Amino acid sequence: VRVGRILVVGLATVTLVLPVADSLKAKRSVVKQVTARVRARFNVAVAEIDDHDAWQRATLGIAVVSTDGAHARSVLEKAVRFIEDERLDLDLIDYRVELL
Repeated sequence: VRVGRILVVGLATVTLVLPVADSLKAKRSVVKQVTARVRARFNVAVAEIDDHDAWQRATLGIAVVSTDGAHARSVLEKAVRFIEDERLDLDLIDYRVELL
């Protein structure tokens, strides 16, 4: 057992607009696809954390644990860019990255 090793928790909050979602069912489908792809590609935890009842808006939380703050920030920034670049049917309107 190593003592003194510091773990860093990185959190990203991502706000998306889904202009094509015309129902909560359509929104859930898009959110499910996005979260599954980000989770698989970056080995992070992803969940919808706000705007649950808004058809065309979703707020996602992405979390990663690392021993290196720069690595945690890099993973989160890449995940955000991936969402923005890969999903042309949604607009990323805001995001925030923080390390704990």
